[in-house]
Amino acid sequence: MPTEDVSDWIALNMIPGVGGATFRRLVKFFGSPGNALRASLKDLNRIRGLTPAVCQSIVDHRDSVPVKREMEIVERRGCRIITTQSESYPANLKAIYDPPPVIYVKGDLLPADSLAVSIVGTRSASPYGKMVAEQISSQLAARGVTVISGMAYGIDTAAHTGALEGGGRTIAVMGNGLDVVYPARNLKLLERIIKSGAAVSEFPMGMKPLRSNFPRRNRVVSGLSLGTLIVEAPKRSGALITANFALNQGREVFAVPGRIDSEMSGGTHDLIKQGAKLVESVEDIFDELPSYALEPFTEEDHKIEEERAELQLSKDEKAIWKAIGSSTIHIDDISRQAALPAYKVSATLVMLELKGLVQQSAGKMFTRKVAMMKSSKTE
Repeated sequence: MPTEDVSDWIALNMIPGVGGATFRRLVKFFGSPGNALRASLKDLNRIRGLTPAVCQSIVDHRDSVPVKREMEIVERRGCRIITTQSESYPANLKAIYDPPPVIYVKGDLLPADSLAVSIVGTRSASPYGKMVAEQISSQLAARGVTVISGMAYGIDTAAHTGALEGGGRTIAVMGNGLDVVYPARNLKLLERIIKSGAAVSEFPMGMKPLRSNFPRRNRVVSGLSLGTLIVEAPKRSGALITANFALNQGREVFAVPGRIDSEMSGGTHDLIKQGAKLVESVEDIFDELPSYALEPFTEEDHKIEEERAELQLSKDEKAIWKAIGSSTIHIDDISRQAALPAYKVSATLVMLELKGLVQQSAGKMFTRKVAMMKSSKTE
């Protein structure tokens, strides 16, 4: 796209009062952002759905938008701008009903990122919530699924961290300009994300993290993904806004159950009651992903996954993992073979189940449970 066209997109996008819906109306009516910027007030007022105030704002601000400065900051910060006309605009996001006309990107967006799952939840996450988010994110990333989240504290941070630990890709969707780090304590995490994925924002450079920005950010989080997993969320939570966006966009919604006496489980349990897919392990997510994006695991893949899992286990977990082996075994036999007391075996098996590594069947029988599906990504 010629530089002057990008300038027109930036200018129209930065005019106060011009949101995504207004932007699309203007381009549909006039044929291009440049034509819209040059239109008379009379012609602007002919567009159905535009208020007189917005039309006046376009006329008042079109010659004063700091486009040159904006592009200089973008270049200096190592970012780039992608419009909906660009072939590199994310396909999943472009398919929603209100894609941002312009997105700012730092890092790399790849075609493979269309196989993506978003993981979101409360900022005030419990240790359980953080552990589940990190474990599931790591397992998804290790199998070629890009993990999307919003860079907030709590579940978002755990999701990004898990994807990085799993050796995969993750994308952070920001509720501010890409030259503003928020939250500030996540600076090092953001740097790691950009190296193995990307940071994305629809907001101009310098935009502060205003409260009103985050619902808009949330629709991009879900829009980039095939499905959204809510790990922990109270009944009034921004994560539930993301889930609603996912539903409206025709995407899958997943939820992790929590303690019934925890306030942080209220929102996720409501989602499950309303039909969200209950997630106990990463396989529950893979069951709902498009079949064209996945391939069956081979025996060699199973071996690799088991070795990878064993490296992440504690001493007691390794002893129990070894005792279970490749067969189905009763909890009493696990205790005997692992030389551990029953109470410790029981508690440790719960942790292994939460990690998606062990499955319990009737009669307190246990089996190893490793990845059953993988992406087409080469191991």
